[in-house]
Amino acid sequence: MSAMKAEALRSDAGPISGNPPIPLHYPVADAELMAVARLAAAALREEVYLTPKPGLVDNCNNGAHRDMDLPLFLRSIAAIVPWFSRFTALGYRYAALPAGEVLARIRPLGLACEQGMFAATGGVNTHKGGVFSLGLLCTAAGRLKGRLQPLTRGGLCDEVAAICARMVMTELADRRRAATAGEQLFQRYGMTGARGEAASGFATVRRYVLPDWDRLKADGAGEPMIMLHCLLLLMAYNPDTNLVSRGGLPGLHFVQRYARRLLLCGWDIAELRQMDAALTALYLSPGGSADLLAVAYVLAHLPL
Repeated sequence: MSAMKAEALRSDAGPISGNPPIPLHYPVADAELMAVARLAAAALREEVYLTPKPGLVDNCNNGAHRDMDLPLFLRSIAAIVPWFSRFTALGYRYAALPAGEVLARIRPLGLACEQGMFAATGGVNTHKGGVFSLGLLCTAAGRLKGRLQPLTRGGLCDEVAAICARMVMTELADRRRAATAGEQLFQRYGMTGARGEAASGFATVRRYVLPDWDRLKADGAGEPMIMLHCLLLLMAYNPDTNLVSRGGLPGLHFVQRYARRLLLCGWDIAELRQMDAALTALYLSPGGSADLLAVAYVLAHLPL
């Protein structure tokens, strides 16, 4: 984007509640920015069709889920996808706000997106974690673009970390009564779940997943095989609160040990199908790792 065009986009900026000038016009034709919203949409579709995914809904079975199937997930995705460009727009509008003030501004949009998801699924929580993480990435993209900064993996992750810096403290540590499952797991085990991962700038994805994604891509591996490998990495190292909610710490440790063994000894599709049967029998679904796989998909398609 040229400096002249960027200035034109910001020319109608004005103060809001005493804050610094905020750009009020959104560059709807900006291909780079819209690409992030499209990547978020593609991430959900690629993740749900990826097969076989141990314990998760895929193109073969419903995994450990009794109330979800592929058609339900596709309806959910159709309801969620239009909101991603709205997250980028809001991020762009509030580009000049301090990062600590952004979460309160985007929360109503996140809740509205969730309600659209629940309306499409009849109240089933198919993608709440995906809405949270991908919505943050889209918001971060809008903020970076609004400040004329490049849309890179590192930039997006740093921006998400800044937005969510106090989230664990304010939404988990300061709560005396644990109302949600996430709050209960924090009080019982100190697990921060999706909030902690966002506050870290998706450290698990950056440390364990993206290096292997880049290496396998450079070696010529197909994207489905790359994604299956990276899902195993996430199951091996992500402290997935979905697993703890279903199977306690023993359930989490079982999945982590299983995934690490496959990564160490080598895996193939048959091995993944056996793992799928094992997790399904134990009612274990690594949904948190599936959400992070979608985050990894977005980041992997952006420059460093």
